[in-house]
Amino acid sequence: MGVDAMLTHQSLRRLVEPGRVHRSLYTDPQIFALEMERIFGAAWIYVGHESQVPQVGDFVATRIGLKPIVLVRHEDGKVYALHNQCAHRGAMVVAPEAGNAHEFRCCYHGWTYHTDGRIKSIPLQHGYPACLDPKDPKLAMVQVPRVTSYRGFIFASLATDGPDLQEFLGYAATSLDDMVDRAPDGEIEAAGGVFKHAYNGNWKLYLENLCDAAHPLFVHQSSIEAAKAQADTVHSDGSGEIAVRQMRQNAAPYSFWESQVGIWTYTNGHSFLGDYHDDAKLVAAMNDPVFRDYIAKLEARKGKERAKKILEVRRWNTNVYPNLSFMSQFQQLRVVHPVAPNRTVVYTYNFRLKGAPEAMFEQTIAFANIVNGTGSLVLTDDLETYGRIDAGLSSEGAEWLQIGRGFTSDTADATGGVRGKNSTSEVYIRNMYDAWLTYMTGEGQPVRAAAQ
Repeated sequence: MGVDAMLTHQSLRRLVEPGRVHRSLYTDPQIFALEMERIFGAAWIYVGHESQVPQVGDFVATRIGLKPIVLVRHEDGKVYALHNQCAHRGAMVVAPEAGNAHEFRCCYHGWTYHTDGRIKSIPLQHGYPACLDPKDPKLAMVQVPRVTSYRGFIFASLATDGPDLQEFLGYAATSLDDMVDRAPDGEIEAAGGVFKHAYNGNWKLYLENLCDAAHPLFVHQSSIEAAKAQADTVHSDGSGEIAVRQMRQNAAPYSFWESQVGIWTYTNGHSFLGDYHDDAKLVAAMNDPVFRDYIAKLEARKGKERAKKILEVRRWNTNVYPNLSFMSQFQQLRVVHPVAPNRTVVYTYNFRLKGAPEAMFEQTIAFANIVNGTGSLVLTDDLETYGRIDAGLSSEGAEWLQIGRGFTSDTADATGGVRGKNSTSEVYIRNMYDAWLTYMTGEGQPVRAAAQ
């Protein structure tokens, strides 16, 4: 079955069936181009955090799909997202990844812009026709039409209308709340630099893997075996204990994943993986002096009952479709940047909890080194797997890929979503393809089994 020359709504729908999807969704250039237009060109896309642009003139270069964007705080105090293109000959204006500027000047012919995108000056303007008007909004670094912040997390949309950010996030906003609420002072900040990695594979693979509770036993087998052989009393530094604990956790049997962990999904493709809430699993019960100090600060600022409620939330990865995944209790955030059908770049950021002991942030960085670094014990395994998927899809093997595990046991959840009976369900992949079809066809007809 090949992809139709013209990708009609009907032909797109034929590529997604209950419990399986066509392999071309991960390889076809036409489909990828349409995703950039209809998904990344319409949805709310995470573009940065307010702590990355705290002062007037601070900017961060990012992307929405394939489009280069500059996130900048203007002199009016507002944060703007600007298309990173000069209106003269089309050159990208801002080359640094981050910095502070009172204006943006194109390197080609010196056209200069205010930090809200308006033209500031045009060299040799007298040589242009009189109809060239510097006040014309089309002769600017054009503003992305919608930019909104939720508790410091900035999202932008290339669509001029559509659901507001709060409606788009829905219940998934509670995972962002969890990230911020854990800070004793009620604020977080991006800190500690950024991990960047690329892999040969489709962008959707990354989000699919992060909530996949069935893969650690196999993908991370070598690091699991090394952690099991490591004596508890031998660690080279503080991160060593974190590494061993993480690897041993990946060795948990299916009985753990099917009884102690859950997977929840929500409208617009969002999902999260986490523990079923149990007071016995509170961080407060961990024998860690750093956490005890942290909890004391949290209780001092928010009260014991509120601190207890905050720490009861035990979520791991939350996916905000289509480009964001984060771990609120470990202060890790990843941004997915599609490059081509079989090429993806991911940026990973760490966050500091303001008011928490500095040792907490040191543990955040140690955890990131173990999980998110390209030389880590975890990411290298996953990157190998993505590459093998891409290589496998270039063969003439199975035409359809199976995403039906748990299909018959999806159930409605009291929070308004649909969850799998246990965390090994692939309900979250089916949920993302519900959103995929809605964006790609403009028709909101779910294909997963109705909630029982």
